[in-house]
Amino acid sequence: MASEASSPEQTSSHHPRLAGLSVGASSVGSWRSTSTPLNQPSRPQLTLLYDGGCPLCLREVSFLRRRDQRLHPEAARLAFVDIDAADYNPALYGGISYREAMGRIHALRADGTVLRDVEVFRAAYQLIGLGWLYAPSGWPGLKQLADGMYGLWARWRLPLTRRPDLDQLCRCRSEATPDHP
Repeated sequence: MASEASSPEQTSSHHPRLAGLSVGASSVGSWRSTSTPLNQPSRPQLTLLYDGGCPLCLREVSFLRRRDQRLHPEAARLAFVDIDAADYNPALYGGISYREAMGRIHALRADGTVLRDVEVFRAAYQLIGLGWLYAPSGWPGLKQLADGMYGLWARWRLPLTRRPDLDQLCRCRSEATPDHP
């Protein structure tokens, strides 16, 4: 006699409380949650280190934050750390020094992997549902071009935004916060 009960796959798609559950491939009948348990706070999937003194960086962070909050109101996928803040501590962020972080954009994945340059934007935009915008920047040939163009932007970012040069910023930083490189 055939059972009329739904399969787990059908059950999870028809019952909101079971959404996000799937049958584990190696053990039939056991359930594996693919979402964060309700009693545990979720960790951001990507933490971007940004220059809070840069008007263009602030605009980008504002856009990314708004989009992330709109798409993921229950748990943001992105987190942001202002490297220009006096309490920025490289030891908490992959050992990325103030000088390194000010010279080029960095991000850290939840597993601690450090991303740099255009790769940061590819990962961030993927998490906010706009990955297609940066996808071509990862293609062979275009990747080198995108990375080269970002290198030029990184080199000229401070003068273009009317900020002191990197050496001067680092000197001021070391005078203000001698315990953080």
